[in-house]
Amino acid sequence: MTSHPHRVFSGMQPTHSLHLGNYLGAMVNWVKMQETHDCIYCVVDLHAITLWQDPKELRSNIRELTAAYIAGGVDPERSIIFNQSAVAAHAELAWVFNCVARMGWLNRMTQFKEKAGKDRENVSTGLFVYPNLMAADILVYRATHVPVGEDQKQHLELARNIAQKFNNDFAESIAAHGFAEEFFPLPEPFITGPATRVMSLRDGTKKMSKSDPSDYSRINMTDDADAISQKVRKARTDPEPLPSEIEGLKDRAGAENLVGIYAALAGTSKEAVLAEYGGQGFAAFKPALADLAVARLAPIADEMRRLLADPAEIDALLARGADRARAIADPIMDEVKDVVGLLRPQAKSGSAA
Repeated sequence: MTSHPHRVFSGMQPTHSLHLGNYLGAMVNWVKMQETHDCIYCVVDLHAITLWQDPKELRSNIRELTAAYIAGGVDPERSIIFNQSAVAAHAELAWVFNCVARMGWLNRMTQFKEKAGKDRENVSTGLFVYPNLMAADILVYRATHVPVGEDQKQHLELARNIAQKFNNDFAESIAAHGFAEEFFPLPEPFITGPATRVMSLRDGTKKMSKSDPSDYSRINMTDDADAISQKVRKARTDPEPLPSEIEGLKDRAGAENLVGIYAALAGTSKEAVLAEYGGQGFAAFKPALADLAVARLAPIADEMRRLLADPAEIDALLARGADRARAIADPIMDEVKDVVGLLRPQAKSGSAA
């Protein structure tokens, strides 16, 4: 078996605005990962168009998400940042994987069932084969680790199944072309410790979401200080004071959510937050949380606005990232074509394999 060098791949869709849940649940860990791993962070714009997008809004959202990555602490010199559609190998490998993956595997994808609902006959085929493109995103770089939330674990398992089936189906050709037995690695979930699960400010039982019709349900990364403070103060809770022990948060979803947000923003534990604020009401806790959120998030929003004022520089940054990504992906895609038996142009001085 091959020992592939550790490489992390992750990405977000450029749909709607990035919010606090995306930042605390993913980007904070992305920033940490780049200290110790080779990281590729993609704006997955091809995934976004599985549902219709307004072209002007999509271009704007791609730039906004890129600005959020950088303002949030992802270093474009240390990590690779690019938009997915700029590297053709993603789509090329996705087609190969469309021919490797089995219909039964895709039919079991719970996220497709949830998004398609009862109208499965009218959703795009792209939404159905979305997991194959996700597998291609990862494996076109031979990424070994992927930070995933609960809703993506099944997709990562599918990526492992596709990698294994490709390795098995083309084992003879893989060996004949001089590659090791494990042509593609079986990517592992990146375990970062307890995940920060940020819930809606209007309903503590539901995840904070870009698609919630109420803007008061979430803190957007572009919100200014006044908006952040207002949303925290209006967050739904209950009339009881905060408990002093973690067990006291049971069945108090709104309270638990705000305590968890405070802990994540402060880089501490829920227990430590309750040790400080236990016994106090939300009239005291919410202003403290609002001040902390503003102190942490307002500088990110300011930096995003500065970056977005120069869209040409964002485009240039994405182009440089795409060049770096292609330098990794294109040779791997060439190897895939050789293994599968696809004839590709050879250099004039060379000959066909």
